[in-house]
Formats: sequence, structure tokens, C-alpha cells
Amino acid sequence: MIDPSDPPAVQIAKQARIIEALINRAERGHEVGGTAYSLFQSAITLQAKVWEKTKDLEKALDTLGRASSELEIAYQTQERMQRNLADAMVAMEGGFALFSEDRLQVCNTQFRRLLPDVEPLIKPGLAFDDYLRAVEASRSLSGEEDVGVKAVRPSAASGLTEASGNGFSSFVIALRNDRWFQISCRQTSSGNIAVLQTEITDLVRENRREKDRLIDQQAHLLQAAFDHMSLGVCTFSSYGELLVHNERFSALLGLPLPLLKKGTSFQRILEHIERHETVDRKSRRPELARWFKALRRGETVQQHFRRRDGMRLDMRLHSLPDDGFIVSLMDVTAETEAAALLERRVTERTAELTEANRQLQVHAAEQTKIEGALRLAKEAAEAAHVSKTRFLAAASHDLLQPINAAKLYLSTLTEKVEEGDAREVVNRLNRSFTSIETLLQALLDISRLDSSGAEFNITSFSMGNMLQGLSEDLAPLAAEKGIELRIVPSSRWVTSDQRYLMRSVQNLVVNAIQYTERGRVLVGCRLAGTRLRIEVWDTGIGISETDQARVFKEFTRGGGGKGTGMGLGLSIVERACRHLDHPVRLVSRPGVGSMFSIEVPLAAPGHVTVYENPVVEAAPTGDLDLIVMVVENDADELHAMTQKLEGWGASVLAAGSTLEAISLMQDIGTPPDIVLADYQLDEDDNGIETIRTLRALAGCEIPAIIISANRHRDFQSQADEMSFAVLNKPVQLVRLRALIDWKTRARVA
Repeated sequence: MIDPSDPPAVQIAKQARIIEALINRAERGHEVGGTAYSLFQSAITLQAKVWEKTKDLEKALDTLGRASSELEIAYQTQERMQRNLADAMVAMEGGFALFSEDRLQVCNTQFRRLLPDVEPLIKPGLAFDDYLRAVEASRSLSGEEDVGVKAVRPSAASGLTEASGNGFSSFVIALRNDRWFQISCRQTSSGNIAVLQTEITDLVRENRREKDRLIDQQAHLLQAAFDHMSLGVCTFSSYGELLVHNERFSALLGLPLPLLKKGTSFQRILEHIERHETVDRKSRRPELARWFKALRRGETVQQHFRRRDGMRLDMRLHSLPDDGFIVSLMDVTAETEAAALLERRVTERTAELTEANRQLQVHAAEQTKIEGALRLAKEAAEAAHVSKTRFLAAASHDLLQPINAAKLYLSTLTEKVEEGDAREVVNRLNRSFTSIETLLQALLDISRLDSSGAEFNITSFSMGNMLQGLSEDLAPLAAEKGIELRIVPSSRWVTSDQRYLMRSVQNLVVNAIQYTERGRVLVGCRLAGTRLRIEVWDTGIGISETDQARVFKEFTRGGGGKGTGMGLGLSIVERACRHLDHPVRLVSRPGVGSMFSIEVPLAAPGHVTVYENPVVEAAPTGDLDLIVMVVENDADELHAMTQKLEGWGASVLAAGSTLEAISLMQDIGTPPDIVLADYQLDEDDNGIETIRTLRALAGCEIPAIIISANRHRDFQSQADEMSFAVLNKPVQLVRLRALIDWKTRARVA
């Protein structure tokens, strides 16, 4: 029924009403009960309740007493704090005020008396915004600016916003009596605003003195710099009156001291110079009006003068931001003389260059004539080279034709001659024709490699077939000389021209056999990064260091000229490998042996194809029981080939052209077992057309072999396309017999 949070007076009143209600209830119960016992019982109950309420009332009175004591202490503390705050505010050097809820609560005397016209408004309850507006409109402010300090008229809105938003705001005001104050507004944690007025007059005056000192110092330094400049400098106001000058300016113009006083007009200085003829009369008369117009447009005016003593002066006028201008004078005598000297030298040098140019033109005309003659000579040389190439191309056929016929006849003669002396003569003839064939092939190879249109058939192939063919071709030569020839097989694939690489390695092996008296020759391959190095080792006589540099030249042989060759093999190797970009290396020691190597690029392994001229395990024997069509336009070679094939037991159909071959095949009524045709026949006829025509008439693919001196790349591609074999002239009969047997083996079976 009694709320403990109520004030003590309210609680006591409620207790009194409850006691009064209880007494009234007891009296009514006495009147109603009527019995002594009930009255006694009611009295006891009423007494217990009265005692209980009396205790509550005593407790409430005690609490009320303590609260009164605490309130009295609080009042005393508040009065003491107010006295302390008033004492502190009186003791403060600057003005101080406290605004609570944007209303002035308390301030000190200094705050109230800072601005006399604002003092009547400084009373408790003054709004902070009104205070700022009053300060802003005060007549005591001067608005003066000093060094390092800027006087600001405070804005009521901005000051209130900054003080409430950022927690701190500050601005400086200048009073008319040269006093300066900083007004700082700080927002407290309880939301009140404390305003502090701090006098900074001493600081401002100190800054002012420091500014004056620095200005004086800088002016002194500037004047010292002016006086020691080699350039004469003088400044004038917008009215053309002298402001500042240095001693160099007066020295260059020879001006008296009265003319150098501040305020002297620029025109008066020029008149003095003209009147006393300080400068040469030939110098241009100053045009002041034009100068001033140019200066107003922001342009720079430049004028050259020459003094009577010969000194050259350069005068320049520059406009200044305040519409004044600055005049600079420079002694350019040395520069002028240097420029004149340079001009003379340039004139002299120009004359020299003109004469040199004339002579160069004469030389150029002579050079043009020489170049024309050289061009004609070059064209003649190229024509001769082309003629030589054509001649050698023709020789590759015309010369090899009789050699091939002679070798066929010699082969037949060798088989028929049995007497000792006659057989020796035949053997010598065979060796002579072999030497002629070798020399002719070497000359033709050099001619092709030296030709600008040298053709190469770059393909990827396995080294296995090439090394096998090399072994079959050169084993008899090594055995004849008693030299062990060992060729290590290799399954690596390389990228090169197969024919030229075969010829190069073959020449190296032949040289090794030729210059090795005893021992062995070893051929093998080594990996060298992304390349394969083909090496040829021998135990021959070796090559000295002086000879190693020249063995790759034409008609050069090692070992003091010993050997049976003409010295063209290594020359062919050098030319072919240079065109194919295959490095060639030589290592040799006299009396020990030599090692030649050729490096070729490695290639990815591919499908192994049959070597273009297959080599069988052993030369075939017995009669050649075949019908062989031989097409050759040279009668002697046709007769020699016919004799040789008939000697092998074949039935030969000899024809001089494609038409004769067609007629012979139609006469016998059946296609031949194989066709041997020369590529170059009479007129437009050739062996390829012969093979194509005979196959078309027969309705089947007749085995065919082209025997020719033609080694062009297109020709070889046609051979692969039409599936016919190619043998080069002069033909090797062992290889011819093996190839015929290989091409007809499946057909005969």
C-alpha cells in the first residue's frame, strides 16, 4: 500500500490515514461485538497492527532524516563549487564563459568587457548564436591582417556548427587598439560549450618584428645580389619612374648619380644617353611608344646598342605584374665578336665545302661511270656464269653418255677377255674411266653448289639406309687396300638433303681410306644436343695445322700432295655443308690420324621407307630370264646396254624413242617385264613419257628404271609419284643388276 519510492512526507501521510482507518474499525467492532472477549481480542489485534505501523512510520522518519542530511550536504557542496568556479574565473587571465543548452550560464569579467559595445548583452541566458552575431557586428573589430595571423569576422552559423559538430572551433579577431585575441569554442562531454578568449597581442607583435627583420635581411641580400650581378638591372613603375637599380646598370650606361634617384623617368634616362652620345649614333633611336605598347601586351622588347668605345650592349624590357617593367643590360661584346668570328669561319667553311662538293660531284660522276662499267662487267660475268652452268648441265648428259657406253663395253669386254696382258689392259681402262667419272662428277657437283640457283631437297630420313648404302659402296675399296672399314649402324632420324649428305660423308670416308696405309677407318654417330654428329675417324698420316686451313680448297691434297685424287672431295663437302648449314669440324695429329665430323639437325622418327637405290644382300647370279625394254637415243649406248643385258641372259627390245618402244611392244603383243629408259631423248621426248605411255597401253604398272644424269628435285619427286627407280649415269652395273632383280622379283613370282 505504501510505495517506498514516494517522498517521506507522502509515506507519512499514507501511514497516518491507515492508522486512523484501523482505529475507526476497532471502535465499530466494539459496538457490534458486544462481548468482553471479542472486545479484548479486537484490542489485541488492533494493538499489534498499531505497533507494526508505528515501526514502519519510525523507519520512514529515519529515512527522511538521512535524505534531508544528504540534501543539505549537496547544497553546501554546490555552493562551495560555485565559489571555487567564481574564484577560478576571476583568477583567469583571459575571458571565459560557459553556455549550457546554448544559453549563457556563467562568465568572468574579462569575457564581459572584451568588446565594450557587446558588454550590455553579456547576461545569463544569452544565446550562443546571438553572442557570435554580436561579436561579428562589433564596431571594436579592425579586420587588420598581420604576419602569420589572419583576422576573421566570426560567423554565427559557422561558429555554432563547428563548435557543435567538430567539438572545437577557433578564430582570431583584431581590435582597433592593435590588440589581438583568439576566441576558442569547445564542446564538453555533457553538451555544454565553453568559450575562451586568449590575448595573443605579444605573439602577433613578435611575428611582426620578425617579418620586418626578414624583409630587411632579404632586401639587403637582394640588393647585394643586384650589386654583384654582371647584368645591369633596373625596375620602373607603371608610370615609367625608377624604383630599384644596381651599380652595374649605371656603369654600363655611364649615368650620373642624380639620374639614379628614385622617381626618375625612363624617358629622361634615354634622353641623357642620346644627348651625351653614350651610344653610337648609328644605333637605332628608341621608340618608347612602341616599347610600351609591346610591354602592355606582355611581350618582351629587345634592343641592341653599341657604345662609342666599341662595347656591345643588349637591352631587354620585361613587363611586371603591377604594370611596371624591368630593364636588363648585358655586355655582349665577347659574344658578338665570337659570333662575327664564327660567321667568318662559317663563310670560309661554306666556301671550302662548296669546293669539296664540286669535287665530290666530279668524283660521283666518275664513280657513276665506274659503277656502270662494273655493272656491265657483272652482267657479263653473270651471263658467263649462267652460260657455264648451262654448259655443265649439258655436259652432265653429253659427257656422261659416252662414258656410260664405254663402261658398258668395258664390262662386256672384261667378261670376254681371258688372256693375261689383254685383261690387264682392260682393267687399266676400267680404272681410267672410273677416274674420269669421279673427276667429272666432282666438277659437276662444284658447279651446282657454286650456282646461285642451287637446289636442295630437304627431307627427314633415317640414317640407317644411308649408312648401309655407304658400307656396301666402300667396303670393296677398303678391302682392296687392306684397311678395316667399320660403320656403326644408327637408327636416328635427321633433316637434310639426303643425296648431298650421302655424297659428303662418302667423300670423307674415301679420303680416310686413301690416306690410311694401315689400320682402320671408323664411321659413327654421336648426339650433340639437338643435333647428330656424323664422325669419320682414321689412323692415317694426319694433317698438320698449316694444312688444316687449306685442305677444303679446290685441288688441295694433304700429306705433301700424296694420294690418287684430284683434291676436290673436301671442297665439295665444305660447299654442300655450308649451303645446308651443317658445321664441319676437323681434328688431326700428324702420324696419328684424323677425325672429320658433320653436324646435322635431329628429326622426329617417321615411317622407314626403302632406300631410293635398294641394296640386296648379295649380287644376283644366273641368267636374267626377262624381257627388257631399253629406250635410249644414243646408238652406241643403246648397243652397249643391249650387249650387256643379253650377256646377262635377258631378251632385249632396243628402241630409240617412245614411238619405237610402242611399236615393239605391239609387235610382240605383250608388255615387257621391265623398262630401262634414258630420261633425255630426242626433241620433246623423254623417258617419263615413255613409261607413262607404255603403262597406259599395257593397262598395268610395268616396273621401270630411269637412267639419267638429271638430278633435279622435281625429277626425283616425279619418280616417287610414279613409282619408278632412278640410276645416275654412268651407271654402276652391280647396282643395275640388283635393282632389276628387286623391281621384277614380285612380278616374276
